[in-house]
Amino acid sequence: MGHWFYRNIVEPGKLPLLVALASFILTFLITRTVTRLIRAGRGPFRNVGRDGLHIHHVVPGVVLTLIGGFGAVAVGRHGAAPIVCAVLLGVGAGLVLDEFALILHLDDVYWTEEGRKSVEVVVLTAALLLLVLGGFSPLGVNEVSQAELQSRTSVLLNYGLNFLFVLIALFKGKFRMAIIGTFVTPVAVIAALRLARPGSLWARRFYRRRPRARAKAGLRAFHHDRRWDRVRRGFHDLIAGAPDRVLPLRHSPGAPPRPPERGPGGRSGDRSDDRR
Repeated sequence: MGHWFYRNIVEPGKLPLLVALASFILTFLITRTVTRLIRAGRGPFRNVGRDGLHIHHVVPGVVLTLIGGFGAVAVGRHGAAPIVCAVLLGVGAGLVLDEFALILHLDDVYWTEEGRKSVEVVVLTAALLLLVLGGFSPLGVNEVSQAELQSRTSVLLNYGLNFLFVLIALFKGKFRMAIIGTFVTPVAVIAALRLARPGSLWARRFYRRRPRARAKAGLRAFHHDRRWDRVRRGFHDLIAGAPDRVLPLRHSPGAPPRPPERGPGGRSGDRSDDRR
């Protein structure tokens, strides 16, 4: 085990990446545990704030990410400094991506359905880092043989085909498969050959005058989502907590509740009652 670790992790210089990945996953799990305890009102943890301002953990996450990223560029590859920077980068990235949905929506959607995007991004990021640790590289850069390196045409053709498959997968609305396919080419090939998702750019362009293909794509997407959505949601709820099922009415802090609408006769309720 020690020989394998040295040959595959230490010698290729992947130890900082492994440390960053471990810090990233551990930070995300600890952060979700703390936020779930705060949500349930258990334990000594409380939201951090000052003068009525709620300070989200994305703020220290950005600071740590900047320190770790710029520090890794500045310190070189030798000594303990790269490991320290890798820890800071992993912790900061874990804090930032845990609130990715808040950054995307510019709203506090942490415990809503939209907040699931944070969990999806964290899982996808961890999967990509694991692929890099496993020796995979974007568009199969390291898969080119020495014989192919002697021919620029073969190299460009290999990269071009890989990029084309990824691009088609994106146009077909298969974003997760396209990202994974950037590192694992067969995944991109499968996504490019299968039917497009309804509503994707590919479907709007090529299925508009093909009702059978449009109906088949919609039926396949329905069965796929019905089969896997429950599994995906259960996994997300397990590691990150279930979102709120009913969204509260949003109004600015300190503002009085919004009064009910009144009809022409001064009565509260649905205006359709006044038209009857």
